Amino acid sequence: MLDHGATGVAADGVGFAAVVGLMLFLARRPAGGTDEYLVAGRSIGLLPLIATLVMTEFNTSTLLAFAAAGFEAGPMALALPLVFLVGLTFYTVTVARAWKRFNRLSVAELFAARYGPALGRTASILLIAAMIGFSATYLKSFALLMAPWLGATNPWLVTAALGAVGVAVVVRGGLTAVVRTDVAGFILTAAVIVAVAVAVGLGSAGAAFPAQQRFVDPVGQWSNPALPFRFVTTLIVLTCFTYIAAPWYGQKIFAARNERTAFVAVAVSAVLVFVFYGLIVLSAAAFRDRGPALADPQLVVPAMVGTLLPAGLRGVGFGTLFVASLTTLSGVWSAMTAMLAADFGWREARELSTQRWLTVLIGAVCWLLANLVVDDILDRLILANIPVAALAFALLAGFHWKGVTAAGAWASVVVGVAWGVGCFLVVGEAGGYTWPWAIYGIPLIFAVGIGVSLATGRRQPAA
Repeated sequence: MLDHGATGVAADGVGFAAVVGLMLFLARRPAGGTDEYLVAGRSIGLLPLIATLVMTEFNTSTLLAFAAAGFEAGPMALALPLVFLVGLTFYTVTVARAWKRFNRLSVAELFAARYGPALGRTASILLIAAMIGFSATYLKSFALLMAPWLGATNPWLVTAALGAVGVAVVVRGGLTAVVRTDVAGFILTAAVIVAVAVAVGLGSAGAAFPAQQRFVDPVGQWSNPALPFRFVTTLIVLTCFTYIAAPWYGQKIFAARNERTAFVAVAVSAVLVFVFYGLIVLSAAAFRDRGPALADPQLVVPAMVGTLLPAGLRGVGFGTLFVASLTTLSGVWSAMTAMLAADFGWREARELSTQRWLTVLIGAVCWLLANLVVDDILDRLILANIPVAALAFALLAGFHWKGVTAAGAWASVVVGVAWGVGCFLVVGEAGGYTWPWAIYGIPLIFAVGIGVSLATGRRQPAA
Protein backbone atom coordinates (compact mmCIF):
# COMPACT_ATOMS: atom_id res chain seq x y z
CA MET A 1 0.00 0.00 0.00
CA LEU A 2 1.33 3.45 -0.89
CA ASP A 3 2.27 5.46 2.21
CA HIS A 4 1.65 9.19 1.97
CA GLY A 5 1.09 10.09 5.62
CA ALA A 6 -2.15 10.73 7.47
CA THR A 7 -2.72 14.16 5.92
CA GLY A 8 -2.12 12.87 2.40
CA VAL A 9 -4.38 9.87 2.94
CA ALA A 10 -7.16 12.12 4.23
CA ALA A 11 -6.82 14.47 1.25
CA ASP A 12 -6.83 11.51 -1.13
CA GLY A 13 -9.94 10.13 0.52
CA VAL A 14 -11.71 13.45 0.10
CA GLY A 15 -10.71 13.64 -3.58
CA PHE A 16 -11.84 10.08 -4.26
CA ALA A 17 -15.15 10.54 -2.42
CA ALA A 18 -15.82 13.78 -4.30
CA VAL A 19 -15.47 12.03 -7.66
CA VAL A 20 -17.69 9.10 -6.69
CA GLY A 21 -20.22 11.46 -5.12
CA LEU A 22 -20.35 13.48 -8.34
CA MET A 23 -21.18 10.34 -10.34
CA LEU A 24 -23.98 9.37 -7.97
CA PHE A 25 -25.33 12.93 -7.99
CA LEU A 26 -25.46 12.99 -11.79
CA ALA A 27 -27.27 9.64 -11.85
CA ARG A 28 -29.86 10.54 -9.21
CA ARG A 29 -32.74 11.50 -11.53
CA PRO A 30 -34.97 8.54 -12.47
CA ALA A 31 -35.83 7.80 -16.09
CA GLY A 32 -39.25 8.88 -17.24
CA GLY A 33 -40.04 5.67 -19.12
CA THR A 34 -38.65 2.71 -21.03
CA ASP A 35 -37.51 4.76 -24.04
CA GLU A 36 -35.54 7.12 -21.83
CA TYR A 37 -34.22 4.24 -19.72
CA LEU A 38 -32.97 2.13 -22.63
CA VAL A 39 -32.09 4.63 -25.40
CA ALA A 40 -32.07 8.06 -23.67
CA GLY A 41 -35.12 9.21 -25.62
CA ARG A 42 -33.10 8.93 -28.89
CA SER A 43 -32.02 12.55 -28.44
CA ILE A 44 -28.29 12.56 -27.60
CA GLY A 45 -26.40 15.38 -29.33
CA LEU A 46 -22.92 15.25 -30.85
CA LEU A 47 -20.69 16.25 -27.91
CA PRO A 48 -22.40 14.07 -25.29
CA LEU A 49 -22.40 11.17 -27.76
CA ILE A 50 -18.66 11.55 -28.38
CA ALA A 51 -18.01 11.61 -24.63
CA THR A 52 -20.12 8.55 -23.90
CA LEU A 53 -18.64 6.55 -26.79
CA VAL A 54 -15.09 7.33 -25.62
CA MET A 55 -15.85 6.44 -22.01
CA THR A 56 -17.61 3.25 -23.05
CA GLU A 57 -14.38 2.15 -24.69
CA PHE A 58 -11.91 3.63 -22.19
CA ASN A 59 -11.97 0.89 -19.56
CA THR A 60 -9.59 -0.33 -16.91
CA SER A 61 -9.11 -3.81 -18.42
CA THR A 62 -7.73 -2.39 -21.64
CA LEU A 63 -5.95 0.39 -19.73
CA LEU A 64 -4.03 -2.09 -17.57
CA ALA A 65 -3.15 -4.31 -20.52
CA PHE A 66 -2.01 -1.47 -22.79
CA ALA A 67 -0.04 0.29 -20.05
CA ALA A 68 1.68 -2.98 -19.15
CA ALA A 69 2.65 -3.39 -22.81
CA GLY A 70 4.02 0.16 -22.82
CA PHE A 71 6.04 -0.60 -19.69
CA GLU A 72 7.49 -3.78 -21.20
CA ALA A 73 7.74 -3.00 -24.90
CA GLY A 74 8.25 0.77 -24.93
CA PRO A 75 6.75 3.13 -27.52
CA MET A 76 6.13 0.23 -29.89
CA ALA A 77 3.08 -0.50 -27.72
CA LEU A 78 1.37 2.43 -29.47
CA ALA A 79 0.39 -0.29 -31.93
CA LEU A 80 -2.23 -1.38 -29.39
CA PRO A 81 -4.17 1.92 -29.29
CA LEU A 82 -3.85 1.93 -33.08
CA VAL A 83 -6.05 -1.18 -33.00
CA PHE A 84 -8.97 0.96 -31.83
CA LEU A 85 -8.29 3.75 -34.29
CA VAL A 86 -8.52 1.25 -37.15
CA GLY A 87 -11.37 -0.76 -35.65
CA LEU A 88 -13.61 2.18 -34.81
CA THR A 89 -12.88 3.79 -38.17
CA PHE A 90 -14.06 0.55 -39.78
CA TYR A 91 -17.21 0.78 -37.63
CA THR A 92 -17.75 4.37 -38.77
CA VAL A 93 -17.55 3.49 -42.45
CA THR A 94 -19.48 0.22 -42.43
CA VAL A 95 -22.28 0.41 -39.84
CA ALA A 96 -22.56 3.73 -37.97
CA ARG A 97 -25.26 5.16 -40.25
CA ALA A 98 -26.84 1.76 -40.81
CA TRP A 99 -27.38 1.14 -37.10
CA LYS A 100 -29.06 4.52 -36.68
CA ARG A 101 -31.35 3.82 -39.63
CA PHE A 102 -32.26 0.50 -38.00
CA ASN A 103 -32.91 2.38 -34.74
CA ARG A 104 -34.26 -0.35 -32.44
CA LEU A 105 -33.49 -1.23 -28.80
CA SER A 106 -31.04 -4.11 -29.32
CA VAL A 107 -28.50 -4.92 -32.02
CA ALA A 108 -29.72 -8.54 -31.95
CA GLU A 109 -33.05 -7.35 -33.39
CA LEU A 110 -31.26 -6.99 -36.74
CA PHE A 111 -30.66 -10.75 -36.85
CA ALA A 112 -34.29 -11.45 -35.95
CA ALA A 113 -35.60 -9.00 -38.54
CA ARG A 114 -33.29 -10.24 -41.30
CA TYR A 115 -33.06 -13.98 -40.61
CA GLY A 116 -35.85 -14.91 -38.19
CA PRO A 117 -36.47 -14.91 -34.43
CA ALA A 118 -34.37 -18.02 -33.74
CA LEU A 119 -31.15 -16.46 -35.01
CA GLY A 120 -32.09 -13.21 -33.30
CA ARG A 121 -32.30 -14.94 -29.91
CA THR A 122 -29.13 -16.92 -30.62
CA ALA A 123 -27.27 -13.71 -31.45
CA SER A 124 -28.60 -12.12 -28.28
CA ILE A 125 -27.41 -15.06 -26.16
CA LEU A 126 -23.96 -14.94 -27.75
CA LEU A 127 -23.64 -11.20 -27.22
CA ILE A 128 -24.90 -11.32 -23.64
CA ALA A 129 -22.43 -14.11 -22.84
CA ALA A 130 -19.61 -11.99 -24.28
CA MET A 131 -20.69 -8.93 -22.30
CA ILE A 132 -20.77 -10.91 -19.07
CA GLY A 133 -17.19 -11.95 -19.80
CA PHE A 134 -16.17 -8.38 -20.55
CA SER A 135 -17.82 -7.09 -17.39
CA ALA A 136 -16.06 -9.66 -15.23
CA THR A 137 -12.68 -8.56 -16.57
CA TYR A 138 -13.54 -4.90 -15.98
CA LEU A 139 -14.36 -5.62 -12.34
CA LYS A 140 -11.21 -7.70 -11.88
CA SER A 141 -9.03 -5.03 -13.42
CA PHE A 142 -10.44 -2.46 -11.03
CA ALA A 143 -9.32 -4.57 -8.05
CA LEU A 144 -5.80 -4.64 -9.52
CA LEU A 145 -5.85 -0.89 -10.13
CA MET A 146 -6.78 -0.12 -6.55
CA ALA A 147 -4.41 -2.62 -4.92
CA PRO A 148 -1.43 -0.23 -4.52
CA TRP A 149 -3.71 2.33 -2.90
CA LEU A 150 -5.88 0.08 -0.76
CA GLY A 151 -3.25 -2.52 0.12
CA ALA A 152 -4.47 -5.98 1.10
CA THR A 153 -8.16 -5.11 0.94
CA ASN A 154 -10.18 -8.14 -0.10
CA PRO A 155 -10.78 -7.96 -3.89
CA TRP A 156 -14.31 -9.29 -3.36
CA LEU A 157 -15.07 -6.12 -1.40
CA VAL A 158 -13.34 -3.81 -3.89
CA THR A 159 -15.20 -5.26 -6.87
CA ALA A 160 -18.45 -5.25 -4.88
CA ALA A 161 -18.04 -1.51 -4.25
CA LEU A 162 -17.55 -0.79 -7.95
CA GLY A 163 -20.40 -3.08 -8.92
CA ALA A 164 -22.75 -1.48 -6.43
CA VAL A 165 -22.04 2.03 -7.70
CA GLY A 166 -22.34 0.79 -11.30
CA VAL A 167 -25.77 -0.65 -10.56
CA ALA A 168 -26.73 2.57 -8.73
CA VAL A 169 -25.84 4.64 -11.81
CA VAL A 170 -27.92 2.53 -14.19
CA VAL A 171 -30.79 1.35 -12.04
CA ARG A 172 -32.64 4.66 -11.68
CA GLY A 173 -31.82 6.68 -14.75
CA GLY A 174 -30.83 4.03 -17.31
CA LEU A 175 -28.93 5.17 -20.39
CA THR A 176 -29.79 8.82 -19.74
CA ALA A 177 -27.91 8.65 -16.43
CA VAL A 178 -25.07 6.72 -18.06
CA VAL A 179 -24.56 9.49 -20.61
CA ARG A 180 -24.53 12.18 -17.92
CA THR A 181 -21.88 10.35 -15.89
CA ASP A 182 -19.89 9.61 -19.06
CA VAL A 183 -19.63 13.31 -19.91
CA ALA A 184 -18.24 14.09 -16.44
CA GLY A 185 -15.99 11.05 -16.63
CA PHE A 186 -14.64 12.15 -20.01
CA ILE A 187 -13.59 15.54 -18.63
CA LEU A 188 -11.97 14.01 -15.54
CA THR A 189 -10.20 11.31 -17.55
CA ALA A 190 -8.74 13.78 -20.03
CA ALA A 191 -7.45 15.95 -17.17
CA VAL A 192 -5.85 13.07 -15.25
CA ILE A 193 -4.23 11.54 -18.35
CA VAL A 194 -2.68 14.88 -19.26
CA ALA A 195 -1.54 15.45 -15.65
CA VAL A 196 0.17 12.05 -15.51
CA ALA A 197 1.77 12.50 -18.94
CA VAL A 198 3.11 15.92 -17.98
CA ALA A 199 4.42 14.62 -14.65
CA VAL A 200 6.24 11.75 -16.33
CA GLY A 201 7.53 14.03 -19.07
CA LEU A 202 8.95 16.47 -16.55
CA GLY A 203 10.73 13.62 -14.80
CA SER A 204 8.87 14.07 -11.53
CA ALA A 205 9.53 10.49 -10.53
CA GLY A 206 13.25 10.84 -11.03
CA ALA A 207 13.71 12.77 -7.83
CA ALA A 208 11.97 10.14 -5.73
CA PHE A 209 13.27 6.87 -7.15
CA PRO A 210 16.62 5.50 -8.25
CA ALA A 211 17.08 5.29 -12.00
CA GLN A 212 16.02 2.01 -13.55
CA GLN A 213 17.21 0.36 -16.75
CA ARG A 214 16.94 2.92 -19.53
CA PHE A 215 15.88 2.57 -23.14
CA VAL A 216 19.13 3.11 -24.98
CA ASP A 217 18.20 1.82 -28.42
CA PRO A 218 15.75 4.19 -30.14
CA VAL A 219 15.26 1.72 -32.98
CA GLY A 220 14.80 -1.28 -30.69
CA GLN A 221 12.00 0.48 -28.87
CA TRP A 222 9.86 0.05 -31.98
CA SER A 223 10.60 -3.67 -32.49
CA ASN A 224 10.39 -5.18 -29.02
CA PRO A 225 9.65 -8.93 -28.91
CA ALA A 226 7.32 -8.33 -25.96
CA LEU A 227 4.71 -7.22 -28.51
CA PRO A 228 4.77 -9.60 -31.50
CA PHE A 229 3.56 -8.32 -34.85
CA ARG A 230 1.24 -11.31 -35.23
CA PHE A 231 -0.52 -10.46 -31.96
CA VAL A 232 -1.17 -6.83 -32.94
CA THR A 233 -2.36 -7.88 -36.39
CA THR A 234 -4.89 -10.30 -34.93
CA LEU A 235 -6.20 -7.63 -32.57
CA ILE A 236 -6.76 -5.25 -35.48
CA VAL A 237 -8.69 -7.86 -37.44
CA LEU A 238 -10.74 -8.94 -34.44
CA THR A 239 -11.55 -5.37 -33.42
CA CYS A 240 -12.79 -4.52 -36.92
CA PHE A 241 -15.09 -7.54 -37.03
CA THR A 242 -16.32 -7.55 -33.43
CA TYR A 243 -17.02 -3.90 -32.72
CA ILE A 244 -19.53 -3.72 -35.55
CA ALA A 245 -21.75 -5.98 -33.41
CA ALA A 246 -20.94 -4.36 -30.05
CA PRO A 247 -24.28 -3.89 -28.22
CA TRP A 248 -22.89 -1.12 -26.02
CA TYR A 249 -22.01 0.90 -29.13
CA GLY A 250 -25.18 -0.01 -31.01
CA GLN A 251 -27.41 1.08 -28.12
CA LYS A 252 -25.76 4.50 -28.03
CA ILE A 253 -26.05 4.87 -31.79
CA PHE A 254 -29.78 4.17 -31.41
CA ALA A 255 -29.82 6.98 -28.83
CA ALA A 256 -28.19 9.49 -31.21
CA ARG A 257 -30.22 12.42 -32.45
CA ASN A 258 -29.77 11.51 -36.13
CA GLU A 259 -27.57 9.61 -38.60
CA ARG A 260 -25.06 12.41 -39.08
CA THR A 261 -24.57 12.75 -35.32
CA ALA A 262 -23.93 9.00 -35.05
CA PHE A 263 -21.45 8.98 -37.93
CA VAL A 264 -19.40 11.97 -36.79
CA ALA A 265 -19.41 10.91 -33.14
CA VAL A 266 -17.96 7.47 -33.86
CA ALA A 267 -15.31 8.95 -36.17
CA VAL A 268 -14.19 11.49 -33.56
CA SER A 269 -14.31 8.96 -30.73
CA ALA A 270 -11.96 6.68 -32.72
CA VAL A 271 -9.30 9.39 -32.67
CA LEU A 272 -9.85 10.32 -29.03
CA VAL A 273 -9.69 6.71 -27.82
CA PHE A 274 -6.36 6.37 -29.63
CA VAL A 275 -5.07 9.58 -28.06
CA PHE A 276 -6.18 8.63 -24.52
CA TYR A 277 -4.65 5.16 -24.62
CA GLY A 278 -1.62 6.41 -26.56
CA LEU A 279 -0.72 8.95 -23.88
CA ILE A 280 -0.98 6.25 -21.20
CA VAL A 281 1.24 3.88 -23.22
CA LEU A 282 3.92 6.54 -23.71
CA SER A 283 3.72 7.56 -20.06
CA ALA A 284 4.16 3.94 -18.96
CA ALA A 285 7.14 3.53 -21.29
CA ALA A 286 8.80 6.61 -19.82
CA PHE A 287 7.91 5.59 -16.26
CA ARG A 288 9.83 2.36 -16.65
CA ASP A 289 12.91 4.51 -17.17
CA ARG A 290 12.28 6.86 -14.25
CA GLY A 291 9.99 5.17 -11.76
CA PRO A 292 10.27 2.39 -9.18
CA ALA A 293 10.75 -1.26 -10.09
CA LEU A 294 7.42 -3.09 -10.45
CA ALA A 295 6.85 -6.78 -9.84
CA ASP A 296 3.76 -6.72 -12.08
CA PRO A 297 3.71 -4.44 -15.17
CA GLN A 298 -0.11 -4.38 -14.94
CA LEU A 299 0.31 -2.12 -11.88
CA VAL A 300 2.08 0.68 -13.75
CA VAL A 301 -1.02 2.91 -13.98
CA PRO A 302 -1.78 2.94 -10.24
CA ALA A 303 1.95 3.33 -9.61
CA MET A 304 2.07 6.44 -11.81
CA VAL A 305 -1.04 7.95 -10.23
CA GLY A 306 0.15 7.09 -6.72
CA THR A 307 3.69 8.43 -7.07
CA LEU A 308 3.40 11.33 -9.48
CA LEU A 309 0.30 13.20 -8.36
CA PRO A 310 0.14 15.32 -5.19
CA ALA A 311 -2.13 14.59 -2.23
CA GLY A 312 -5.78 15.25 -2.98
CA LEU A 313 -5.25 15.17 -6.72
CA ARG A 314 -3.97 11.64 -6.23
CA GLY A 315 -7.36 10.73 -4.76
CA VAL A 316 -9.06 12.38 -7.72
CA GLY A 317 -6.80 10.30 -9.98
CA PHE A 318 -7.84 7.04 -8.34
CA GLY A 319 -11.42 8.27 -8.37
CA THR A 320 -11.09 8.83 -12.11
CA LEU A 321 -9.80 5.28 -12.57
CA PHE A 322 -12.90 4.21 -10.66
CA VAL A 323 -14.99 6.26 -13.09
CA ALA A 324 -13.25 4.66 -16.10
CA SER A 325 -14.38 1.28 -14.78
CA LEU A 326 -17.79 2.61 -13.82
CA THR A 327 -18.67 4.23 -17.13
CA THR A 328 -17.77 1.15 -19.15
CA LEU A 329 -19.62 -1.18 -16.81
CA SER A 330 -22.72 0.98 -16.68
CA GLY A 331 -22.82 1.24 -20.47
CA VAL A 332 -22.44 -2.51 -20.96
CA TRP A 333 -25.01 -3.33 -18.27
CA SER A 334 -27.47 -0.87 -19.77
CA ALA A 335 -27.03 -2.56 -23.16
CA MET A 336 -27.55 -6.00 -21.62
CA THR A 337 -30.76 -4.83 -19.96
CA ALA A 338 -31.98 -3.47 -23.31
CA MET A 339 -31.28 -6.79 -25.00
CA LEU A 340 -33.08 -8.81 -22.33
CA ALA A 341 -36.03 -6.45 -22.65
CA ALA A 342 -36.14 -6.55 -26.45
CA ASP A 343 -35.03 -9.97 -27.64
CA PHE A 344 -36.93 -12.74 -25.87
CA GLY A 345 -40.62 -11.84 -26.07
CA TRP A 346 -40.86 -11.50 -22.29
CA ARG A 347 -43.59 -8.91 -21.90
CA GLU A 348 -42.78 -8.09 -18.28
CA ALA A 349 -39.21 -7.19 -19.33
CA ARG A 350 -40.64 -4.17 -21.13
CA GLU A 351 -41.68 -2.74 -17.79
CA LEU A 352 -39.33 -0.28 -16.10
CA SER A 353 -39.41 -2.03 -12.73
CA THR A 354 -38.37 -5.34 -14.30
CA GLN A 355 -35.54 -3.66 -16.20
CA ARG A 356 -34.17 -2.28 -12.94
CA TRP A 357 -34.19 -5.71 -11.31
CA LEU A 358 -32.47 -7.15 -14.38
CA THR A 359 -29.69 -4.59 -13.94
CA VAL A 360 -29.18 -5.68 -10.33
CA LEU A 361 -29.06 -9.36 -11.37
CA ILE A 362 -26.56 -8.65 -14.15
CA GLY A 363 -24.27 -6.83 -11.73
CA ALA A 364 -24.35 -9.71 -9.23
CA VAL A 365 -23.52 -12.36 -11.85
CA CYS A 366 -20.60 -10.33 -13.24
CA TRP A 367 -19.24 -9.72 -9.74
CA LEU A 368 -19.20 -13.45 -8.96
CA LEU A 369 -17.45 -14.33 -12.22
CA ALA A 370 -14.86 -11.57 -11.75
CA ASN A 371 -13.71 -13.14 -8.51
CA LEU A 372 -14.13 -16.81 -9.41
CA VAL A 373 -13.01 -17.04 -13.06
CA VAL A 374 -10.86 -14.14 -14.29
CA ASP A 375 -7.08 -14.39 -13.92
CA ASP A 376 -5.14 -12.85 -16.83
CA ILE A 377 -7.11 -9.77 -17.91
CA LEU A 378 -6.09 -9.35 -21.55
CA ASP A 379 -6.38 -13.08 -22.32
CA ARG A 380 -9.91 -13.29 -20.86
CA LEU A 381 -10.89 -10.05 -22.59
CA ILE A 382 -9.86 -11.42 -25.99
CA LEU A 383 -11.46 -14.81 -25.34
CA ALA A 384 -14.84 -13.19 -24.71
CA ASN A 385 -14.81 -11.92 -28.31
CA ILE A 386 -15.28 -15.40 -29.84
CA PRO A 387 -19.11 -15.30 -29.92
CA VAL A 388 -19.08 -11.69 -31.16
CA ALA A 389 -16.73 -12.35 -34.07
CA ALA A 390 -18.93 -15.25 -35.18
CA LEU A 391 -21.71 -12.76 -36.02
CA ALA A 392 -19.59 -10.62 -38.36
CA PHE A 393 -20.78 -11.98 -41.71
CA ALA A 394 -24.45 -12.16 -40.76
CA LEU A 395 -24.35 -8.57 -39.53
CA LEU A 396 -22.54 -6.96 -42.47
CA ALA A 397 -24.49 -8.99 -45.00
CA GLY A 398 -27.72 -8.10 -43.21
CA PHE A 399 -27.00 -4.45 -43.87
CA HIS A 400 -25.23 -4.57 -47.22
CA TRP A 401 -26.11 -7.72 -49.23
CA LYS A 402 -29.61 -8.50 -50.39
CA GLY A 403 -28.58 -11.98 -51.50
CA VAL A 404 -27.78 -13.32 -48.03
CA THR A 405 -30.04 -16.09 -46.77
CA ALA A 406 -30.96 -17.28 -43.29
CA ALA A 407 -29.15 -20.56 -44.01
CA GLY A 408 -25.99 -18.66 -44.95
CA ALA A 409 -26.19 -16.55 -41.80
CA TRP A 410 -26.73 -19.60 -39.58
CA ALA A 411 -23.85 -21.49 -41.20
CA SER A 412 -21.46 -18.56 -40.74
CA VAL A 413 -22.37 -18.19 -37.05
CA VAL A 414 -22.00 -21.90 -36.29
CA VAL A 415 -18.67 -22.10 -38.09
CA GLY A 416 -17.48 -18.91 -36.40
CA VAL A 417 -18.17 -20.17 -32.89
CA ALA A 418 -16.78 -23.64 -33.64
CA TRP A 419 -13.61 -22.27 -35.22
CA GLY A 420 -12.93 -19.80 -32.40
CA VAL A 421 -13.51 -22.34 -29.63
CA GLY A 422 -11.56 -24.98 -31.58
CA CYS A 423 -8.55 -22.69 -31.97
CA PHE A 424 -8.61 -21.96 -28.26
CA LEU A 425 -8.85 -25.63 -27.27
CA VAL A 426 -6.40 -27.04 -29.85
CA VAL A 427 -3.81 -24.28 -30.23
CA GLY A 428 -4.30 -22.63 -26.83
CA GLU A 429 -3.11 -19.33 -25.44
CA ALA A 430 0.50 -20.52 -25.26
CA GLY A 431 0.39 -21.44 -28.94
CA GLY A 432 -1.10 -18.11 -30.00
CA TYR A 433 -4.62 -19.25 -30.90
CA THR A 434 -5.67 -15.70 -31.85
CA TRP A 435 -3.66 -15.88 -35.08
CA PRO A 436 -5.47 -18.84 -36.72
CA TRP A 437 -8.75 -17.69 -35.16
CA ALA A 438 -8.57 -14.22 -36.70
CA ILE A 439 -6.46 -14.58 -39.83
CA TYR A 440 -8.04 -17.81 -41.07
CA GLY A 441 -11.31 -17.79 -39.14
CA ILE A 442 -12.74 -14.45 -40.29
CA PRO A 443 -12.28 -15.25 -44.02
CA LEU A 444 -13.72 -18.71 -43.35
CA ILE A 445 -16.83 -17.22 -41.71
CA PHE A 446 -17.42 -15.00 -44.75
CA ALA A 447 -16.65 -17.77 -47.25
CA VAL A 448 -19.13 -20.14 -45.60
CA GLY A 449 -21.81 -17.46 -45.32
CA ILE A 450 -21.44 -16.42 -48.95
CA GLY A 451 -21.23 -19.99 -50.26
CA VAL A 452 -24.28 -21.25 -48.37
CA SER A 453 -26.27 -18.14 -49.30
CA LEU A 454 -25.51 -18.62 -52.97
CA ALA A 455 -26.42 -22.32 -52.73
CA THR A 456 -29.71 -21.72 -50.92
CA GLY A 457 -30.85 -18.45 -52.48
CA ARG A 458 -33.67 -18.14 -54.95
CA ARG A 459 -32.51 -18.84 -58.44
CA GLN A 460 -33.53 -16.42 -61.17
CA PRO A 461 -35.55 -18.07 -63.95
CA ALA A 462 -33.76 -18.55 -67.23
CA ALA A 463 -34.39 -15.87 -69.80
